[in-house]
Amino acid sequence: MPKYPEDLQNLIAALKKLPGIGSKTAERFAFEFINWGSDELTHFGGLLAQIRNKIPPCTTCGCLTQLGQCQFCDSRLRDGHSLCILASARDVYSIEETRAFRGLYHVVEHLLSPLDGRYAAELRVDRIESRIHENQVQEVIIAFDSTLEGDATALFLKERLTSPNVKITRLAFGLPVGSSLDHIDGGTLSRALTGRQTL
Repeated sequence: MPKYPEDLQNLIAALKKLPGIGSKTAERFAFEFINWGSDELTHFGGLLAQIRNKIPPCTTCGCLTQLGQCQFCDSRLRDGHSLCILASARDVYSIEETRAFRGLYHVVEHLLSPLDGRYAAELRVDRIESRIHENQVQEVIIAFDSTLEGDATALFLKERLTSPNVKITRLAFGLPVGSSLDHIDGGTLSRALTGRQTL
């Protein structure tokens, strides 16, 4: 069976890096791109090339910003006494859709995973501690996926952030083990947030 041209193979390999995209789906996408017009491809390529510069993470909370402004750090709109720690900026929008949380957010860069070379130093716990102190946070909600890495990171943060003045909780019932927050429906996520338990 003849092989695809090398450039097409490279495109397929790049597409397979996306989560949930296997070989067949990557091939289908690649052939779809071939059928696009030059203007469409140029526009799409431009979007990809500029996305990190146009929507950078907030230097304070790690959420996505637009034109340098972070809507989640505005003290006039948020309750600074609670801080929700998440593993992905995408998860912030899942929590926001529930309308059950009006506090501050903090997105960690990685969950702990020594096998993948992700260690405690990369969590930048000092930044979290500074935000707790500056905002006089009374509750820290740890909202990681229910996975081995999520559980390990949650326990590590609990030990590091334990303080007489700070209550540490974690999302409660309704979240299946191994589940990802962006796959949980809004009602289930809202109940888990409302019924969070002390960690």
